[in-house]
Amino acid sequence: MNSTNFYNTQHSPIGAFASFTLGAKGAKGGFGLELAKPADQNVFIGLEDPSDSHFSCLPFFDVESDESIRFDVEGGKRATKSSLRMFPDSSIRRTLLPGSDLWEAGDLTFMIHSPVVPAPEPGKSDPEVLRQAYVPSLPVEVTVDNRESKKPRRFFFGFQGSDPYRGLRRMDETAGFVGVANGSLFGVASDSPGVVSAQGFSVEEILSEADPFNYGFLIGSVGLLIATIPAQKKATINFAACFYRGGNATSGLESRYHYTRHFRSLEAVAEYTFDHFSVLKSRGSKFEKSFASAKLTPARRFMLSQAIHSYYASTELLEVGGSPMWIVNEGEYRMINTFDLTVDQLFFEMKLNPWTVRNELDWFVKRYSYTDKVVFPGGSKEHPGGLSFTHDMGVANHISARGRSVYEKAGLHGCFSHMTHEELVNWIICGLVYEKQTGDSHWLEVNLPVFQKTLTSLLNRDHPDPDLRNGVMALDSSRCAGGSEITTYDSLDVSLGQARNNLYLAVKCWGCYVGLASMFERAGDATGAETCRKQALRAAMTVAASADEHGLLPAILNENVPSRIIPAIEGLIIPYALGLKSALSEKGEYGRLIKALKRHLVAVLKPGICLFPDGAWKISSTSDNSWLSKIYLCQFVAENILKCVPTPAMDLADERHADWLLREENLYWAWSDQMLSGIAKGSKYYPRGVTGILWLSGSSSHSRKKIEMHKP
Repeated sequence: MNSTNFYNTQHSPIGAFASFTLGAKGAKGGFGLELAKPADQNVFIGLEDPSDSHFSCLPFFDVESDESIRFDVEGGKRATKSSLRMFPDSSIRRTLLPGSDLWEAGDLTFMIHSPVVPAPEPGKSDPEVLRQAYVPSLPVEVTVDNRESKKPRRFFFGFQGSDPYRGLRRMDETAGFVGVANGSLFGVASDSPGVVSAQGFSVEEILSEADPFNYGFLIGSVGLLIATIPAQKKATINFAACFYRGGNATSGLESRYHYTRHFRSLEAVAEYTFDHFSVLKSRGSKFEKSFASAKLTPARRFMLSQAIHSYYASTELLEVGGSPMWIVNEGEYRMINTFDLTVDQLFFEMKLNPWTVRNELDWFVKRYSYTDKVVFPGGSKEHPGGLSFTHDMGVANHISARGRSVYEKAGLHGCFSHMTHEELVNWIICGLVYEKQTGDSHWLEVNLPVFQKTLTSLLNRDHPDPDLRNGVMALDSSRCAGGSEITTYDSLDVSLGQARNNLYLAVKCWGCYVGLASMFERAGDATGAETCRKQALRAAMTVAASADEHGLLPAILNENVPSRIIPAIEGLIIPYALGLKSALSEKGEYGRLIKALKRHLVAVLKPGICLFPDGAWKISSTSDNSWLSKIYLCQFVAENILKCVPTPAMDLADERHADWLLREENLYWAWSDQMLSGIAKGSKYYPRGVTGILWLSGSSSHSRKKIEMHKP
């Protein structure tokens, strides 16, 4: 595993769609609000050297331009000798956890605290609980050990503004503490004694000012908070990195950020942070204890930590007409509640805050559902279709029209076509898991008719003639208008991109039928339960019967497509999450399917098929585009359901996957999903990697050797 410390990580409050991104060298991070990428700001973190007048800095800025030239046009560039130098790479240590990021260099420690806590439900939680969870700020702790020095030393923390619409300002003028802010949107503040704020054209100019009056030079784009640590003393300084978006937050449907109910301004956010600093910085301690006890390999610890940070950076809690709307934005694409991400983020949200899953499902039903017709490929005759759901709810804080996504278009056979069947299956999966794991009987009572409609829709997409059904999707939505449906793997080739007769979707359909049968039986719908059992058996037999003499299953059933795929096994997670372990037994009624999938997995996890030469997983034999979130999910299925970990060792694969994130081309984007031969080509700055949360509840790394090795 690559040993570099210099990769970007997103640090974010919950539900604020904001990120203090830091870690890559240069002006590659900074403070971003509702952005699709890092803010690309200079971030200044430095400590005066004990032996001379230089300052050693963490390497998060580029050489500053002399802004004074824009004003003093005849004065020319002023000759200044820089007092800033970088800490040597070898002297910088970094410890990243899901809820913290610690940097140590020389006598300096710099620690950012991020919340990894259950997101409480508005309207059903105490206001103070809501404030503590959703305050849009991050506690930052800095410790300077000056005990070995006989002179006082200065420390500074700040940034260079880059907003074309708002300049920097000093918060001192509007609050009882010091700070520098970009307008009313974000800033850094401190209430520690002796800290001062300053603005100027450059860090060097500010640090060389002889008269503190000049700290108020507001046309300067560099803002610093400066603390002086006495000789032979050790001091800790508290900072608050704050964000705030007041007023209407969205178009298409008016809303506001939930936190504006509790905080009226950026200053109010900072003040609350200082008053509750110790509580806020320890919010993630419970989660981090469970994280530590899981004994994950270093590669998995790193990947899951990165993924959790990036997930929270995409979260957004809005109020629409007084009702909460939970949103997970789609990373660099900023699409709102992309449903084929929601289903994979399900496991993380169910572990921490199941109400968010219910909220997403309810919004899909009441605003982002539709009823269509279906057609056979190449045909024009329409047959009854049924209920399904859109790909998303909008983009870049624009909430789309009722029943419309921003992504799906008609008349296409690839990327940007409709995902009607995929999203139908995803609503069923999320609904089943939410209901079973929470026991929310009221929600099931209200939504039982929805589940019944989804079953009808599934059946109609199999075949209009009940006697000719095989449990697998065979018809496309009429919304495709002559095109064909795709899956969440929209940019892959036909092996995973085409929805119709897709092996990946076929096994997910099987899992849905198994789960629906159990749910309908508990709900007293015997007819629905029996129909689902028959369909589950049909799907299982269809898939198992498609295996060739080597145990390989075709990526597309009955269409002579030579591709082989790992996500054939993904659908097994559905009965597992529902506690239906008997459905996963090789000796049970679906035993033939389980055996076929196990044999297939062993057969494809070989170089030249679904392994890259270095041992990394390749989700399709005919594409070099491999998605980390899906790899994590399939790893869990392989280890904990199929009990099958073929060579090369999973540890080696994990190290290669971690190396993808740490490649020079990728580390700017924090956690990314789509890797084309290890290079992030899409789905960057992405929330979906929290599928790795499954690792915490599965076979830990130290017990992996006990798992049986199966051979075809």
